[in-house]
Amino acid sequence: MLTGVSPLAHIVFAATTALAVWYIYRSAAASRRVLIITLAWLALITAVGMTGFYARNESMPPNMLWLVGPPFLAIAMLLIRRDGQAFLDGLDLRTLTWLHVIRVPIELVLFWLYEAGKIPHLMTFEGRNPDILSGMTAPLVAWYAFRGAELVRPKMLLAWNLICLALVANIVIHGILSAPTPFQQFAFDQPNTAVFYVPFNWLPGFLVPLVVLAHIASIRRLAVTPLTQQIA
Repeated sequence: MLTGVSPLAHIVFAATTALAVWYIYRSAAASRRVLIITLAWLALITAVGMTGFYARNESMPPNMLWLVGPPFLAIAMLLIRRDGQAFLDGLDLRTLTWLHVIRVPIELVLFWLYEAGKIPHLMTFEGRNPDILSGMTAPLVAWYAFRGAELVRPKMLLAWNLICLALVANIVIHGILSAPTPFQQFAFDQPNTAVFYVPFNWLPGFLVPLVVLAHIASIRRLAVTPLTQQIA
């Protein structure tokens, strides 16, 4: 447990991660393979995180690359490979939309981490991070864009996904540039250190990539796949 952070933050964050696992599992038609891979990756980064490996970032490349790099590489492979594309196209759009509600408790946890001195103010909703709006609007978008399982407003859903993808990109950039690595540009007085330690290393190592995956899969379904079908 990260010292100086309230038990409530740990509990809420763990519950949010469990909810995220459930959403991707349900979106993939209750795929046991997806569940096993997800839990195995979480177990791995938990075990490595407990050694303090991710917090040692003086060298180049910094050790945090081994936390954030593999999941984003996996997303790239899904986009390149045919079987990966088929997997993305098979994910349930409505469930992927609901998945983004996890961004509300994540932002609350980030605020508590700021109060504990573990991340900078700019990473909170009071600073330069309006990402909580994505989570707050997700239920409204899911209700308005779908009628039951049927998608009735694809253009609106596409626009929402593009905007929210930009919001998560914003916090990712600020988070990286606020971390105590050779790349640090912001928050030298109170840097972003919480994400190097269990369980909060699940944020850059699992939750953020999952949110990005959900947006990319949705955008592909709503824009890229229909266009390809029209060309064919």
